[in-house]
Amino acid sequence: MESSNQVVCGFLGGTILSVPGGYRVLQHPRPERVFDRIADARWFLAVSFCDHCATPAGILNHEGRVSFQNEAALHLGETIFVPLEQRAAVFNACRLLSSGEMGTYALDRDRQLDLWGIEVDPRYGRVAILRWQNNG
Repeated sequence: MESSNQVVCGFLGGTILSVPGGYRVLQHPRPERVFDRIADARWFLAVSFCDHCATPAGILNHEGRVSFQNEAALHLGETIFVPLEQRAAVFNACRLLSSGEMGTYALDRDRQLDLWGIEVDPRYGRVAILRWQNNG
């Protein structure tokens, strides 16, 4: 008797489906693309989530590095998007959030970030998805 363990899960607005040989992301522009690891599929969706934001958005890791930033954040500049001196505090705010919970962080009086703490790859721990709030 053959056992069939299939996984279907939602992640940051996308869907990951287990297939023979790995994991497929239904929203991937190349439908035949299969990721070897579910973490790679999650990373694709995290980057895609940020890339589709109209406001500056990116991924901050536990070392305080912006691992990915969308075009709006690139034009703004990485240290304006998330100032170096605030990165540890921003990441710590994300660590306090439950899975799937969104929080906010005030960079200053006029600028706030929406943030999500997510587990993309268990080998590296949590990352922070950051997005400038759209204030109009």
